[in-house]
Amino acid sequence: MLIKQVYIENSNVKQDVRIENGKFTQISKSIIALDNEKVINADGKLLLPPFIDSHVHLDAILTAGDPEWNENGTLFDGIRIWSERKKTLTKKDVKQRALETLKKQASHGIQVVRSHVDTTDPNFTALEGLLELKDEVKDFMNLQLVAFPQEGILSFPNGKKLLEDAVKAGVDVIGGIPHFEFNRDYGVESLKYLVGLAEKYDKLVDVHCDEIDDPNSRNLEVLATLAYETGLQDRITASHTTAMGSYNDAYVYKLMRLLELSKINMVSNPLVNMHLGGRFDTYPKRRGLTRVKELSEHNVNVSFGEDDIKDPWYPMGDGNMLDPVHMGLHAAQLMGYSQIQSSYNFVSNNAAKTLHLGDQYGIKIGNSADCLIFNAKDFYDEINERKELLYSIKTGQVIVETKPAEVKLSI
Repeated sequence: MLIKQVYIENSNVKQDVRIENGKFTQISKSIIALDNEKVINADGKLLLPPFIDSHVHLDAILTAGDPEWNENGTLFDGIRIWSERKKTLTKKDVKQRALETLKKQASHGIQVVRSHVDTTDPNFTALEGLLELKDEVKDFMNLQLVAFPQEGILSFPNGKKLLEDAVKAGVDVIGGIPHFEFNRDYGVESLKYLVGLAEKYDKLVDVHCDEIDDPNSRNLEVLATLAYETGLQDRITASHTTAMGSYNDAYVYKLMRLLELSKINMVSNPLVNMHLGGRFDTYPKRRGLTRVKELSEHNVNVSFGEDDIKDPWYPMGDGNMLDPVHMGLHAAQLMGYSQIQSSYNFVSNNAAKTLHLGDQYGIKIGNSADCLIFNAKDFYDEINERKELLYSIKTGQVIVETKPAEVKLSI
């Protein structure tokens, strides 16, 4: 396959890209097509690496309103409603909803997903279903699974054993939720326990950390210290960290040094955090978002996730990573031209670091030929006008193709 005259990641120079045997083999200003070679004439279009959803919950996806709608819009009401819904889970139910969502995500250019799956279901219904689905979708989606103790590790009956059993079942990542534990001591102990499991089983870590508008919720400093002292460093991710938006600046100044030393990753979920955050405020009302701009300026790796799609925590969503990017740019006040242009990194290159995809991710000679072609000249154009994803290519195979819409104005 030969892709002609694209702008690679906002470059101002058009280049040709050759794909052979599922890999990028040549990138140059001009490449002559071979006999019988498939040619995509993409003159002046944008070529990006595939999108990555760093944080989503496929087990709860598409359950909004069942058994009830979260009319209060709080995180805790979402957990309460989900605790009822998960009693009725079947593997068929989980797999059908997740597969529908993964296909929708693929249609928007997502090729890699990290999904948290609730392990505070002693039957592991969702976990077993998603482990099966992981293999079934591998031709169009790389799926990482996180063992996520939604109702706590120490605060849920047999929580420790359930989490370790989930690790043994074959998850890729170990999660936690320290701010939801009964008390601060339990929160700290839960982090030490799950990081110990990660060392024991050689797993990555991704913790729902301080997802609350409480300036006294400071589990992030504990997790970052563990990342630093164990040497796990960038194998550990802190998701949400919305309490950081309520910390005082003097404390954050000290915390930033630790975050830089730890090399920890951070995931923000702008759509859901903006929806759930500040629910207990009158006015002024907090945004409920972590300090994306400041973290980035301190060279802390930040990526974006969707978190929820039509479930008890978020009643909307379409599986499109352009939505959290768009919301994140506004909420984090990242509206400088260069910031907008580079913001695709939150759902591509930064996310690849978060998921530990290694050097094989990206548009480079020798890498797997995974890429997206948009009907735009650069990302500023794309995020503003939401132009068509013309092609999603995975290991050299076209998995999504879109014909540009024709619009006729009679004015």
